[in-house]
Amino acid sequence: MLDRGNLSRRGFMTRSVAALTAAGLPGWYAKDRFGAAARAEDKPTGPNGKLNIGVIGVGPEPRRSNALYGEAKRFKDKVNFTAVCDVDGRHRDHAVAQYKKDGYAVKAYRDFRELVADKNVDAVIVATPDHWHAIIAIAAMKAGKDVYCEKPLTLTIEEALAMKRAVADTKRVLQTGSQQRTEMGGKFRLATELVRAGRIGKIEKIECRIGGNPQSGPIKAVEPPKELDWDMWLGPTPKVPFRLDGGKTNCHYEFRWWYDYSGGKMTDWGAHHIDIAQWMLNMDGSGPTATEVLEASKPYDKGDGYNCHEKFKVLHTYANGVKVEVSHGAGSTAKGLVDAKGEQWKDRGGKVHDGVDGGENGVLVIGDKGTLFVSRGLLLANDKGIFEPLKEDPKLYPSRPTNHMGNFLDCVKTRETPICGVEVGAGSVIVCHLGTIALRSGLKLKWDPKAYSFDNPEANKHLARPRRGDWKIS
Repeated sequence: MLDRGNLSRRGFMTRSVAALTAAGLPGWYAKDRFGAAARAEDKPTGPNGKLNIGVIGVGPEPRRSNALYGEAKRFKDKVNFTAVCDVDGRHRDHAVAQYKKDGYAVKAYRDFRELVADKNVDAVIVATPDHWHAIIAIAAMKAGKDVYCEKPLTLTIEEALAMKRAVADTKRVLQTGSQQRTEMGGKFRLATELVRAGRIGKIEKIECRIGGNPQSGPIKAVEPPKELDWDMWLGPTPKVPFRLDGGKTNCHYEFRWWYDYSGGKMTDWGAHHIDIAQWMLNMDGSGPTATEVLEASKPYDKGDGYNCHEKFKVLHTYANGVKVEVSHGAGSTAKGLVDAKGEQWKDRGGKVHDGVDGGENGVLVIGDKGTLFVSRGLLLANDKGIFEPLKEDPKLYPSRPTNHMGNFLDCVKTRETPICGVEVGAGSVIVCHLGTIALRSGLKLKWDPKAYSFDNPEANKHLARPRRGDWKIS
């Protein structure tokens, strides 16, 4: 969505294109991207009125729901917020006040089942901890709601397959929140277009550098806050004490570093960068045939602290021989990389860098004719000629969405598949889960990406997890 302020359209375009080229994008691509954004902005809303949205998993920072709410409310001619839900009363109260200040009168729920049954809700944004994503999204789709679900789409492979079935059965629109495919100045999309167009030759290896997992040591068990329904927060996961010590906890935000509720960086940043690797390889909806751990530090295992592996390097091998390496930041050093202007990159301190080292967060793509690196701040290659205009559009997607939430809202109206529909979201998160299964089991995995199964019964035990109470995936 464009924000021109008092600038004329031509003046705004000039400044926008200049900003994109200053960020390292080729001028031709910056103009194309601005044009796509302008066309999206000019779409009429149509006669059907605004979409009533309910947000599940709300709260003050740091909560992903705030960013998603911020994105959605920019489309003020298309959306209206009617409901919020959270198991923490402090978060509900904060959201009600926040939304009221913005002009939305929302009904507050503690139980998501009541929100998805609300006939005054047409679509939901799911921004809960990972272990709730599939349960809530499936319930919402069965209730006739369209869904924007944060990444990682699921906690297990079983859940990913259940999500695919639910979309097929209900015909609802589902967008996975893997916004690198649309946003970040278009860097990841252009990188993928260049790779798919053969600019660096046949792909030999892709490195996804996603950062290591924080460590905590023991975190003391305490009484949960009176406003928090701790049993409901745990849901299908084992009944354990609420833990809090300073900023470390097994609850809000920090749940990411506990395998019971998430997959650590493998499903946090991995859901972004592995998703881009899948896109580059044209493997959406598919995946590797083998996964193995090359190195990993021993995780904390006393049960009262973060238990995700601090350091790791996992290797996925695809049927065509391409290797995708996922690590905490133990990748290859790639020197001699330049941007579209042929210049080396500078960090925030003004230091000039000759390429990237193995710890630089991002995706390094190695082909038999060249090398490319992309991150949220960088787009580099070993030769600036790689960034020359493409003769043909690789057609990665029928349109060129530049706003992830906007793409979801458009598809709710047109009933088209969003850029990160369930095939994309489920396919990419399954690759993430292969990595966590390999790390946690110590097994060398042989995977059938069509049958969604391993080649031995022991490995197949990790496709799903036991579920507490009545929280089943149907």
